Amino acid sequence: MAKNEIKKEVAEKIWEWILPFASYGFNRSHAAAYATIAYQTAYLKTHYSVEFMASLLTSEKNDVERIGFLIGECKKMGIEVLPPDVNESLQNFTVVPKENKIRFGLTAIKNVGANIVEAIVHERKANGPYKSLTDFISRINSKDFNKKSFESMVKSGVFDKLGERNQLLQNMEKILEFNREHQKTKSNGQKSLFAETVSFNNNEIRLDVSPPISKIERLSWEKELLGLFVTSHPLEDYKKIFERKVSPLSALPRAMSGTRVRAGGIIAGIKKIITKKGRPMMFMNLEDLTGRTEVVVFPSIIEKNPVIFQENKIVFVVGRVDHRDNVAKIICDEIEEIKEI
Repeated sequence: MAKNEIKKEVAEKIWEWILPFASYGFNRSHAAAYATIAYQTAYLKTHYSVEFMASLLTSEKNDVERIGFLIGECKKMGIEVLPPDVNESLQNFTVVPKENKIRFGLTAIKNVGANIVEAIVHERKANGPYKSLTDFISRINSKDFNKKSFESMVKSGVFDKLGERNQLLQNMEKILEFNREHQKTKSNGQKSLFAETVSFNNNEIRLDVSPPISKIERLSWEKELLGLFVTSHPLEDYKKIFERKVSPLSALPRAMSGTRVRAGGIIAGIKKIITKKGRPMMFMNLEDLTGRTEVVVFPSIIEKNPVIFQENKIVFVVGRVDHRDNVAKIICDEIEEIKEI
């Protein structure tokens, strides 16, 4: 600019404009590459929606919150995401053939490692589907088939077609011992000698009777291990009450700031902070069957009823709509737990 006889003060002003651009400025070839990728992914999402979303879920399988968001996107697109299954799931999220559905991948389950998943899938491909619980635990030979991995798979619904979740959990030690002894016997080439610890009925493992798990606990396990409610939703039973008494969260963005609303849903997450005065304050995620929003809870509201602020509790919230940062939130004035339908 000096060479072109531009005045110093003008040159300095122009340079001040250039500096912030440099923080995210790039050349034409870079822009063209991004545009090409954007076009390709948009094309795939439009014309191969199920395959595209299955791939996207697989790429984000280690991020539970991101998985929850993407499955919500699948629902909006009319794509059903099925829970993990011992006879259908692979390592990653997969497309169910000839159906508009995606099956959960086994490695997306919290606490389940790649080695045990590889063993399950490899054995199934080699020798066919698992016909029963006994068939499964007789065929799996992996040191990673342990209490932690088995418990997580049971709680997330992997074995729902082979047994009831609570019964499997209550008989976990017996099942794992059956597996250990069976594999030891196979490796030694000897007949079974462990009838004292495990009972059989026509070569089938006999499990002690246990009461079935409640729907709420089953869904809380799914949320913990898969990142979301898969087989159902805790609010399904409250649908009629919500239709009569509250505004759906999906309508919140259209409400004007300052509008007083009554919402209802399940507490899906809580972030606690301490104010400058040393008092607790919360940012609470409220979720209903139509969407999710943030609820800001000031110290005075928390002090009235601190016990109510727990994840998975179903509540009514009364407050004012706030559109700060262009995102609809609720400033909580009142909160009430829904204990009975």
